[in-house]
Amino acid sequence: MSIPPISFLVAFPLLLALQLQKSELAALRAKMNHAARHDPVTNALNGTAFAAAMQNYSDRRRKIATDTGGIMIAVVIETLDAISRRYGPQWADTVMLSLADIIKSSVRSGDLVARLASNELGIFLPGATPENAQDIGARIRRRVSQAAFETEEAPLDLKIKLGGALFEGPEDFNRIRQLADEMAFDSATEDGEPIAIARLPAA
Repeated sequence: MSIPPISFLVAFPLLLALQLQKSELAALRAKMNHAARHDPVTNALNGTAFAAAMQNYSDRRRKIATDTGGIMIAVVIETLDAISRRYGPQWADTVMLSLADIIKSSVRSGDLVARLASNELGIFLPGATPENAQDIGARIRRRVSQAAFETEEAPLDLKIKLGGALFEGPEDFNRIRQLADEMAFDSATEDGEPIAIARLPAA
């Protein structure tokens, strides 16, 4: 039985309105999920999402009996507080955003970048070797040195420290991060390598 023309004319706008409402709700839900997982300044993952992603990677790899390790790199901006005090927090945000963009353009496809603290970014390199990490560290240092970080008054004094933690198999995120932070603040590298990397000892 065919639908009378008047019924179709009434039903179509209602169906269209419902479909648009569903699309708007889906878009809002996606926006809220993104905001819950990402830092609002850098658009990198936040610490909670970063830790969960590293754990999920290890869980997936363990189920198929393959390597679950990798390297985490801590990038600490030593002079961020001084920049914020002298030029204002908006300049500190600009520095963090620019640095996050440099890091995102320096890592491999599938690597993760996160903001872990006000002056710290984290990088997870799944399945990476120390050589992979050193190559990425060298790219980051080179691109930071080439970037123009400056206000109308003068160039910004931007100093970064990089440290890495190499781990094999499932490990506690806090232990991995602690070692990466320690290596960043120690910054004692061999043969002028860009990153000080240490192997995480067994728990």
